[in-house]
This record gives sequence, structure tokens and C-alpha cells, in this order.
Amino acid sequence: MTIGIIPAITTAAYIIAALLFILALAGLSKHESSKSGLTYGIAGMAIALVATIALALDRMKGIDDEWIPVVLLFGAIVVGAAIGFWRAKIVEMTGMPELIALLHSFVGIAAVLIGWNGALGGFHSAGVAASDVRTLTNVHEAEIAIGIFIGAVTFTGSIVANLKLSGKMKSSPLMLPGKNFINIGALVLFAALTIWYVTTDGSTGVQPWILLAAITVLALLLGWHLVASIGGGDMPVVVSMLNSYSGWAAAASGFLLNNDLLIVTGALVGSSGAYLSYIMCKAMNRSFISVIAGGFGIEAPASDDTDYGEHRETQADAVADLLSGAKSVIITPGYGMAVAQAQYPVADLTQKLRNKGVQVRFGIHPVAGRLPGHMNVLLAEAKVPYDIVEEMDEINDDFGDTDVVLVIGANDTVNPAASEDPGSPIAGMPVLEVWNAKDVIVFKRSMAAGYAGVQNPLFFRDNTQMLFGDAKDRVDDIIAAL
Repeated sequence: MTIGIIPAITTAAYIIAALLFILALAGLSKHESSKSGLTYGIAGMAIALVATIALALDRMKGIDDEWIPVVLLFGAIVVGAAIGFWRAKIVEMTGMPELIALLHSFVGIAAVLIGWNGALGGFHSAGVAASDVRTLTNVHEAEIAIGIFIGAVTFTGSIVANLKLSGKMKSSPLMLPGKNFINIGALVLFAALTIWYVTTDGSTGVQPWILLAAITVLALLLGWHLVASIGGGDMPVVVSMLNSYSGWAAAASGFLLNNDLLIVTGALVGSSGAYLSYIMCKAMNRSFISVIAGGFGIEAPASDDTDYGEHRETQADAVADLLSGAKSVIITPGYGMAVAQAQYPVADLTQKLRNKGVQVRFGIHPVAGRLPGHMNVLLAEAKVPYDIVEEMDEINDDFGDTDVVLVIGANDTVNPAASEDPGSPIAGMPVLEVWNAKDVIVFKRSMAAGYAGVQNPLFFRDNTQMLFGDAKDRVDDIIAAL
């Protein structure tokens, strides 16, 4: 059997693209090499896209009305590219988590459609021995069922994540009676339906497409329930896991389409997303299985009658005086900094304090913001030096020797209830122990609870003062007072 020149070139291009994707993951693992990692990823995707288009055009030669699939192919590319460019151009950094969740849903629905296309198109057994046809058909149909199931779970799960992150759906977890049994039962039912679908030939009266439709609906409902059952405090892990799901959905599509690059890329995305989720769960002292199953995120009581005392307010000029007399300052940013776009004045404030001889560092919690690395990206965007941005494990022991801590828009990640209140919904989650510093200044718009819906006793401590208002405006006021 001879292989045409286009398929041979495509195979070589796929190998190069796969290597570039691996280099992209390696580059994105560090701040210093993140730009080169992104460049590798763009180059790999460009090569993969051009090679796939060339292969598709080569396979279209000689078919009737060849221009129709060509127009559809390039039409889809233009529309997809236009939508992607438009969304990426207008999205704010605060909207990046929900945009990523939405993009994961596209991968999921694509896997579902590819699976159904493979089911409706039938199994092509040309050149296969008659004795092997049924076995290979079973494998093909198992791939269809698994691919549709993963894709459908990813699709509705990503939609729910997008709604929660964008505030269009409550961040509190859905607490249905026996929710764990519902999830386990859905998996058992999926396995039974898949076996039935793979082994049936339609002679029993139940058509295969009905079974496949049942699998699709079951997966759509399971994906919705899984993410709806997870509380807001764990949404960064959910986004990471949905990234993993989208990778496995892509890999399943690769098997259906006999596309080696899609298999490799999907496996890379799936495994890296799962490992990132595991790292995040470990950093949060959470059970990986429990988070994914919706075990964490128990809804806090509707009303908290605990008397925390009175909070103290301060003004920008007083904070400027405090910073001027400090020798060491740690800044712990959170989602509020992203909402206010305060990273630029924060970078200016950092530079002014360093020019005065004040040691300034940043303490970053693993799940600060609503996306892994959210704060790191914002600070890098504002040209904050990498060497003064430290992770929670690196800086937590230094708060006791720190004069002033500026908590800018963070809430749950600096909540002492995580370590002091066993009954708190975030109990056991490692947090930045900012309360050990001499003085703590908390930048907030109001006294409202954080995304996890838990009150923060830090706000009422004797060494804590609240600076209310837009974080960007307040930091600008402090800079002016300096």
C-alpha cells in the first residue's frame, strides 16, 4: 500500500506540532518562559491547522460537488476564527475564567457531534476480514459512546461553571438529597447503556440510536449536576478539571476520526489539567475525589449570628503614613484587584515603596482569583518583578516579621476561620496567615462575604483596618499621599 504525498507530509507535520505542544506546556510552567511557551503553542496549532486543511482538501478530490465541502470547511474556519478573535479582544482579565469555561463547552459539544456523526455514518469495514468486522464494530461503537459521554459532561458542566463565574447563577452548591448516589448511579447506568449499545444489533426492538440518545441525555444531566453541586470556593479547581475533561473529549474524538494529533493533544491537555487539579486540591487540603464529586462546598448557614465585634475603618493618608514608616510590606491580591483593574497602580505603589527602601513582596494563594495563576498573570501584565512574587508556602512563615500587609480584594484566601473554625465550610484550607503581621489593611468595597459565602473574622481583629472603596482609586489616593 502506498501513501500519498499529502498524507505523508501531514503525518510529519502532526509530529512537529505535537512536539511544539509539549514545549508549550514546559514553557508555561514558569513565569520567565511563559511567553516562549505561548509562542510554541501558537506555532504548533498553526501547523496542525494547515496540515489538517491540506489533508481534508486532498480527501475531497474527485467527489461529487467538491466545492460544497470546501465552502463549508473554510466557512467554519472563518466564523470560528472571527468569534474567537472577537471574544479574546473584548474580554477583561476578570472575565477570563468564565470565557475559558465557555470555550471548554465548545470542545464538549464538538465531541458529542463527532460521536453522533460516527454513529450515523456507520462502521467502514472495507478491507477487513469478515470474522473481524463485528469485533472492530464493537470497539468503534464503544468509542462513540465514551466520546459522547465525556463530551456531554464537559458541555453542560462548562455551561454551569460559566454561569456561576459570571454571577448569573448562585455560587452556592446544589444540595440534592443523596447527590453522591445520584452521581454513582449515573455512572453505573452509563456503563449498562454502553454495554447494551455496543452489543445490540437492533433486533431486540430497541434501536441503537435510542440507547445513544439516552447516554447523551444522561451525560448532559450528570455534567450539570456535578458542577452545580460544587461551591464557589472550589470553582478554580472546577475550571481546571473541565480543562482536563475537554482534553479527554478531544482524545476520544481523535480515535473516532483516526487523527493521531488529536489523540496526542487531547491526552496532553487531559493529563496536565488533571494533574493541575490534583496540585490545587493538595494546596487547599481537599480530597481530589471529593471536590470532583461535589463533596466540598457545603452551603454556609443563611444567617450568621456570630458576634465578631466592630470593624475599624481607615483612610488613604493614614495608610500612606503607615507604609512610610514600615520596613517590610507584603501585598496579598485577590479577585477584587482584578475587578478594579488595580494591578497597575499597585505596581506603581510597589516601585515607590522600594525606592524608599521598603521591602515589598507579594503573597499569592494557589487559588487566588477564579483561575489558576490569575494573580500572577495580572502582576506580570503590570510589570511587577517576578522575584518579589512568592507562593503561599514560600511566604507564609514571614508574616510574623512583617510590618504591614495590604489585602487587596482577597477574602476567602486570608480567612482565619479556615484554620480556627472546624465548622466552617472552608475548614482545613491553607490560607495566607496575614493576621500574624503587625498591621493589616484590607481593601474592600463593603463588608460582604467572599465568593465562598463565608464571613471573615479577619476584618474584626484588633490589628486590622478596613479601607473601603474601589481598590484602584484607593491605591491612587495612597500614592498621592506618599
